Amino acid sequence: MAKFSSPLGPGVSVSLLGTGPMGAPIARNLIDAGVPLTLWNRTVQKAEAIEGGTVAPQPADSAADVVLTVLPDLPQVEALLDGDDGLVAGWSRAGVVEPVLVIHGTVSPTAVTAFAAHCKSRYGVVVIDAPLSGGTIGAEQGRLSIMAGGPQSVVQWLTPLFELYGSTVIWFGEAGAGSIVKACNQIVVAATVTALSESMALAKASGLDLAKVQAILKGGLANSEVLQQKGGRWVTGDFHGGGSAKNQLKDLRFVTEAAADTGLPLPLATTLKTEFQTLVTKGLGDLDHTGIYLNIISNRVKEPS
Repeated sequence: MAKFSSPLGPGVSVSLLGTGPMGAPIARNLIDAGVPLTLWNRTVQKAEAIEGGTVAPQPADSAADVVLTVLPDLPQVEALLDGDDGLVAGWSRAGVVEPVLVIHGTVSPTAVTAFAAHCKSRYGVVVIDAPLSGGTIGAEQGRLSIMAGGPQSVVQWLTPLFELYGSTVIWFGEAGAGSIVKACNQIVVAATVTALSESMALAKASGLDLAKVQAILKGGLANSEVLQQKGGRWVTGDFHGGGSAKNQLKDLRFVTEAAADTGLPLPLATTLKTEFQTLVTKGLGDLDHTGIYLNIISNRVKEPS
């Protein structure tokens, strides 16, 4: 496939840091669209497995005009900035005057607001918080929802790039606004996962065929993207891989933190956080978040009469 310059304009370089379950398919979509892409990952083999990209040995070597980070949390992004092998040194050596750092991970709205102000004042770096929704399937199919915070003009400029792996791109306000929207999203995701787990637990305890019960749910108001993507997990009982319960717990902590900042009590989110904390405490945090089902069935007090 012939290469062409970034959709952001001639000569604008792009890199992606973090080629995990979400980052890898995003990278492939960008490369398939013809975007010259530099890749970095802490485990270099994961970056090397993506055909068509240029693998950077150190973060400094990936210091492009636009750096997309797809990492679990803000500390992992912060750790890439300083030092001789860090992004700041790399931007300086590459002569990038006003780099744009995009944070696609789910992070604390409060923390990312402060981080954006720090990066702008100390390094001249523009931070865009742009969390993702849609899961690995959405990433693979290029139909992620991208909720963005930061300077509106920069988000507008980035939108043609975002649209190569996202079907919905919306700007919400200054840095931190995107992460607030992601917090809203994660309340619904965690609640839906837990509601479906309770539904499947009740169906199973009543001797029903879970696949048939799901067929009914999918045909009515109870249908959801969670059910469409993850329904098979309850049928097979396989909760390994996928979006982890420990990350769901992290997200719910950000939800309750954001709610506390507004003085708004969120009883459902608080209950969900407690349930996922229990699952993680049991050592099951690496399971898919649908593994909350195991919490529910472990609380069964008697066999059906």
